[in-house]
Amino acid sequence: YANEMTQKALKNEFYYVFAEHKYPGIPDITLHDIPEELFYIGDIPVEPIKVWHLNMPVLGFRFGKFTYITDANRIEEGEKEKIRGSEILVLNALRHKKHISHYSLPEAIELTDELGVPQVYFTHISHQLGTHQAVTETLPAGKSIAFDGLQLKL
Repeated sequence: YANEMTQKALKNEFYYVFAEHKYPGIPDITLHDIPEELFYIGDIPVEPIKVWHLNMPVLGFRFGKFTYITDANRIEEGEKEKIRGSEILVLNALRHKKHISHYSLPEAIELTDELGVPQVYFTHISHQLGTHQAVTETLPAGKSIAFDGLQLKL
């Protein structure tokens, strides 16, 4: 499931996956369009949020009071409005230093303060950020480092 630009990027980068005659072991993938407007999965509303991964528009999603955004380094003002009012936000924070296509931890903290989301989990982090414990000790209240197996009650 991806928007049109992401599908084009996938087909370009992983052309062999979409070839007519595939090598053994290559996955069989069918791409599905994601509308860039409110849609439903069953009775759950899904609000796509256009964010930027350097110069490529990609999508984050809001599911009710929960918002998930990764692989981003910029969100335009109009899209930020779709995030406001969320109770939980999962957002990428790659490392401490600025990065060309991902939020750094300081940038992610600044953004989440601006948005006023009460509970934030940072994900898509690198080893350059530091250990979970060391980083956690420096984070403001309401902000945490996500971890494998984390379960959120929505």
